[in-house]
Amino acid sequence: MAEIVIRNLRKEFGSFTAVQQSSFTIADGEFFMLLGPSGCGKTTTLRMIAGLELPTSGEILIDGEDVSQKPASQRDIAMVFQMFALYPHMNVRKNIAYPLVSQGVAKDEVKRRVEEVARILRIEHLLDKGVGGLSGGDRQRVALGRAIVRRPKAFMMDEPLGALDAEFRELMAEELRALHDRMGATTVYVTHDQLEAMQMGDKIVVMNHGVVEQFGTPQDIYDHPATLFVADFIGSPAMNFLRFEGAFRAGDTSIMLGGVPIETPELQAEAAPRPLVLGVRPEHVTLTDDAPYRGRVEATEYLGTTQIVTLSTAHGSVKARIPSGHVARPGETVGLSFTARSLSVFDAATGRAFRTAANAGVHHG
Repeated sequence: MAEIVIRNLRKEFGSFTAVQQSSFTIADGEFFMLLGPSGCGKTTTLRMIAGLELPTSGEILIDGEDVSQKPASQRDIAMVFQMFALYPHMNVRKNIAYPLVSQGVAKDEVKRRVEEVARILRIEHLLDKGVGGLSGGDRQRVALGRAIVRRPKAFMMDEPLGALDAEFRELMAEELRALHDRMGATTVYVTHDQLEAMQMGDKIVVMNHGVVEQFGTPQDIYDHPATLFVADFIGSPAMNFLRFEGAFRAGDTSIMLGGVPIETPELQAEAAPRPLVLGVRPEHVTLTDDAPYRGRVEATEYLGTTQIVTLSTAHGSVKARIPSGHVARPGETVGLSFTARSLSVFDAATGRAFRTAANAGVHHG
C-alpha cells in the first residue's frame, strides 16, 4: 500500500477554480474521507490523485514518487464508482477476473486470486451467476472485487454507496470498513454524507468551495471545528451558534454573553470588541433552573432515550439534546448551562475558531 502526499494542489477549469491550494497527507493504510457538499472540489481532488484529471499546479506523491503529471495507467490506483459499471454479458467470476485477464496474468493465478477476493467479500456462492439478477449490495461487492483483485497501491472510491437505499448503505458501510481493516489498504473515499464519513474514516478532509476547511480525526473535527462551516456541516443536529458582540484577552477562561459570564476553555488569543459566535453542541447544553442564562422552550422532539428541545434565546435559537425523562414544556423559561471544555468561540467575520487550550492541535486547511 502507499502514503499519498498532496502539496498545494490546484485545479482550474478556465476561469473557474475547482480546488485551491490543498495540502494534506494520507498515511499508508489509512481510510481517508474527502467530505463536503456538492461542488466543493472533493471529487475533482480524488480524480487528480487517481490521474483522471491533471492538476493546474501542485504536487501528488504516491510512495514518495511525484506522479502529478502521470496518467492514471502509471499510478497503480484502482477506482470504485457510484455506478457499478459491470459487464452485463459476463458472470461474476469473469467480471472480477477481467483486469487480470487484460494484463495477461496466467489462468491459474487468475483463478486463485479471484477466489481469494470472493472469500474476502463473501461472494463465493455468486461467482458463476450473471450480474443482472444481483442486488445492489452484491453488485457493489463485485465492483469492489474487480478493484481489489489487482492489488493496487491505493483505492479511490467516489461515493460508492450513493446508489444504494438507506438500509443497504448502512450495511455496506460497515462491510467496507471491515474489509479495509482486513486488507490494510490505503483508501481515499469521497462522500457528501457526514455520518458516513464519521462512521468509516480514520481521517477526514472537509472541503468547501474548493478549499480545505479542516482535516483530522472524526473526533477532532466534531469536538473542535476549525470554522463555522465545519461546525454547521458536521453533527446532527448541527452545532448551536450564539451571536454576540464581545472581546477577550489571552488567558481568559470565560466570555460575557448578554451580561452573563460563560465559562470556556482557556482562550489563547486576544480579540478586540467585535462580532463573535459562541458554538455549543446540543449534547453539551443542560436545562437547569438556577442557571442565569435563560431561554424559552419552543418545541420538543422525542427520540426514544433522548429528546431534542428547541429554545429561543436573546442570541439565537438553541437545540439541547437531553434525556427523554426531563420534562420541558413549550412556553416555559428555563436556565441553560453549557459544558465549558466543549465550547468553541469563532470570529463572525472570518468564520475561524479562536485557538483555545482544547483545540490547540486542530489542523486548519
